[in-house]
Amino acid sequence: MYQAILAKDIMATRLVTLRPTMDVFEAMSLLLRNRVSGAPVVDEDGRFLGVFSEKVCMSVLIDAAYDSLPTNEVGVFLDPNIRTVDEEIEILTIAQVFLLTDCRQVPVLRGEKLVGMISRRDVIRATLDALEHIPQRESTLLYLSALRELHEAPTM
Repeated sequence: MYQAILAKDIMATRLVTLRPTMDVFEAMSLLLRNRVSGAPVVDEDGRFLGVFSEKVCMSVLIDAAYDSLPTNEVGVFLDPNIRTVDEEIEILTIAQVFLLTDCRQVPVLRGEKLVGMISRRDVIRATLDALEHIPQRESTLLYLSALRELHEAPTM
């Protein structure tokens, strides 16, 4: 029997997060120290505001080199147009998000609050783990077909 894998089942919950008032150069150092390509920016209530990524860092560096920065706060430079997913979203939908965007990680929200992050690797790992529990005689295609049918089922 197929059991849906949801975002909340595979998301990382120990996250490096930034505040919008944090200094951008301090934020860059934090990304490097933690070996992450980006970090979600949240307000004091944990509401997701956007992502401060390596790509955004390039913009900060160019702005600093050619113009004086208007401010050194992360909130000015974060990318608020990042695709997010709800914690109840099924893994196949998350895979589609990764397929259709250049995101390497997707913030997971409960309402407006950040509760985790999912990477491409998390989706691959969870799928492979699920496939290990299918008896060898069963086809992987049956599992993937069940995923597709669940994904295509009408939602209320």
